[in-house]
Amino acid sequence: MPDVIDDAVKNLAQGPNFAALTTALPGGAFQTNVMWVDCDDEHLLINTEVHRQKYKNVSRDPRVTVAIWDQANPYHYAEVRGRVESTTTGPEARAHIDHLSRKYTGSDYDASAIQSERVILRIAPERQRHQA
Repeated sequence: MPDVIDDAVKNLAQGPNFAALTTALPGGAFQTNVMWVDCDDEHLLINTEVHRQKYKNVSRDPRVTVAIWDQANPYHYAEVRGRVESTTTGPEARAHIDHLSRKYTGSDYDASAIQSERVILRIAPERQRHQA
């Protein structure tokens, strides 16, 4: 059973705050992408597309680090180290990107921007910390 998401992490992830997702590239170097983020009680949720390098990275090595910072005060942040425990594609992933887009931009996601299939990465925390 994964750890639950700490309240401080959950508050940052549920607000319109950006996250940095770090994954391991095939050669051992790291890749970091600024992402929209969400959560449920047990996972951080990142939505991407199956053709993206970050998805290929976590398919090969599920270990990730996610840093989320408060848009109003970047010194208020959280870091979660964990693993992509599962992925979801199909209508649920497509609906989730609309949910995220409404949170960050106020409108649904531009369907013409989708190049492949949307996928939700469910990240189970192994270590969580925050700075207020």
